Amino acid sequence: MSTAQTIKVWDPLVRIVHWSLALLIFNNFLNEEGHRLHRYSGYAALILIVTRLLWGFVGTHHARFSSWFPTPKRVIAYVRSVREGREERHVGHNPAGSVMMITLWVLVMSMVGTGWLLTTDTYEGTGWLENVHAAIAYSMLGCIGLHVAAAIHHSRKHGENIIASMLHGRKRVNN
Repeated sequence: MSTAQTIKVWDPLVRIVHWSLALLIFNNFLNEEGHRLHRYSGYAALILIVTRLLWGFVGTHHARFSSWFPTPKRVIAYVRSVREGREERHVGHNPAGSVMMITLWVLVMSMVGTGWLLTTDTYEGTGWLENVHAAIAYSMLGCIGLHVAAAIHHSRKHGENIIASMLHGRKRVNN
């Protein structure tokens, strides 16, 4: 991809947080017994999300909440355009993608919170909390599946490889 026809959209911090979270979540699904690696991966995920939240206030243009936060007006207009088959291309996050980002962040933070509680004397081995932790995990898996499917759909619909752009950080300028 020629840099003359593209712009830098995803800065290194956004990409590192994105792919690191993906690896940590994948790791924790492979190692779900709650051992040290599982716990520390959860804590690392929380640190990444807090870092990304802070970056949403001070980071580069496309990382800032002001450029992509999914207000009801933005989400309704976007969903309407998708339903009508005139889905517009967004250089940064589209409103549906923004909703998914926030949803995934909340799910990860909920996983960390319930996981941490399961390490305390009060809640260790508590069946209902283990069930909540597992339900959040499977909800997250479903959302991740939707996230990947949407990236593939968007890539095909707009003729650009969204997954590759999260690796190199660039997207084409023109529609």
